[in-house]
Amino acid sequence: MEKINLLEECKGAKSIVISGHIRPDGDCVSSCMALYLYLKKALLDAQVTVCLEEPSEVFGCIQDFDCIDSSFQVSAPDVFIALDCERSRLGAAGTLFDGAKKRINIDHHVSNVSGCGDVNYVVPGISSTAELVYDLMEKEYVDVEIAKAVYIGIIHDTGIFKYSNTSPKTLRIAAELIEYGFDFPAIIDETFYEKTYVQNQLLGRALLESIVFMHGKCIVSAINQKTLAFYNAKPKDLEGIVNQLRIIKGVECAIFLYETGSQEYKVSLRSCKLVDVSKVASFFGGGGHVRAAGCSMNGNFYDVINNISAQIARQLEAHGEA
Repeated sequence: MEKINLLEECKGAKSIVISGHIRPDGDCVSSCMALYLYLKKALLDAQVTVCLEEPSEVFGCIQDFDCIDSSFQVSAPDVFIALDCERSRLGAAGTLFDGAKKRINIDHHVSNVSGCGDVNYVVPGISSTAELVYDLMEKEYVDVEIAKAVYIGIIHDTGIFKYSNTSPKTLRIAAELIEYGFDFPAIIDETFYEKTYVQNQLLGRALLESIVFMHGKCIVSAINQKTLAFYNAKPKDLEGIVNQLRIIKGVECAIFLYETGSQEYKVSLRSCKLVDVSKVASFFGGGGHVRAAGCSMNGNFYDVINNISAQIARQLEAHGEA
């Protein structure tokens, strides 16, 4: 898809709202904040606002993190920029998207090929939306705080350059970013590895209660509402569990789900080489990447797992691995 001139597209706008998907992850939060800092610097006459569901406090090291508006009580803007998702995943920000005079969509998800805006820059396969946002920035406006935010987004969606979406260009950009002089080892520890006591307790429960099936090629674990209440935990405390399940030896596909209501589950999927989990998630109305995707499903635990595993089995059979 052809690059867009972001500053030109926002030229003359008095109000700009930037938002991303529900349950914002590292790439979503960081790309939104990097773009916010950039537009605040480049477009002095524009009122720029980031509207997101309350993000994890591990991203508090990003400048102006406390300026994020989680109430969504702002007027429809001149320009709405949807990052890291398409319209259906904007949640409460969807109304602002619909009422905007111009809508811009920047994303890297394979499930959002054509984009949902009046202006689109969607490049599936790129490491992260943060990388795409950086690609669109005029470098004269980039400073250490913007570089740090972009870097955080990239490391979170590449698993610190471990996932297959890491390209030579991604690494060259990372090298460019750390030249700005922020403490990148500390950022990796604080935003990626560090967990609270409660988060580690939940991880331990999820690992202890996990179940392997399909001759050890799949693993599943679930956390119910009762457990979340016991630990006084929120969904953001469950981040990273599915990735830990995926790296168990012999596992090709990991499934982690947590209960959001009576017979309602949020499902996260991760795979190694053989399963395209974006296809599995899309089948159930979700989306994502080839190796990382998610969806919401209804039914009891066994219904959900039986339905998901049937889709995974089809792909494994195609590779002669079922």
